[in-house]
Amino acid sequence: MADTHYMSQEGLDKLKKDLAEALAQRPVISAAIAEAREKGDLSENAEYESAREAQGLLELKIAKLQNTIANAKVIDESQLDTGKVQMLTTVKVKNLSAGNEMVFTIVGENEADFSKGRLAATTPIARALMGHAKGETVEAKVPSGIMKFKILDISL
Repeated sequence: MADTHYMSQEGLDKLKKDLAEALAQRPVISAAIAEAREKGDLSENAEYESAREAQGLLELKIAKLQNTIANAKVIDESQLDTGKVQMLTTVKVKNLSAGNEMVFTIVGENEADFSKGRLAATTPIARALMGHAKGETVEAKVPSGIMKFKILDISL
């Protein structure tokens, strides 16, 4: 059974845009293959091999995007409860070990970008925070050991 990919409407729209762009590349790569094929001996034709490799990578990307879109479940942000940390909530935490505060939005894997504070729900920190309320202290088992966080705020 296929995995469900939870995401925001914005995330799904981005995937659809990426798919449209990838599909638009098909004719370009097909033309490059045809042009390289016209140059003769395919066994020693680097342009042909390069174009075929690009085609394979593109088809893999298209298949992955189509699968993700087909199995996407958009989370309705208007139905979210900020009483507990969950997908698409923004959580402000204090790292009790280091003493610094951090803000994360819990998102699906396809929308994760740590540099923008968008943390995939599958990461150890997000998994530890999920289901907990403001004021609670949680422990996250990360590769470097155990990190303790106090949840300071939860919002949309």
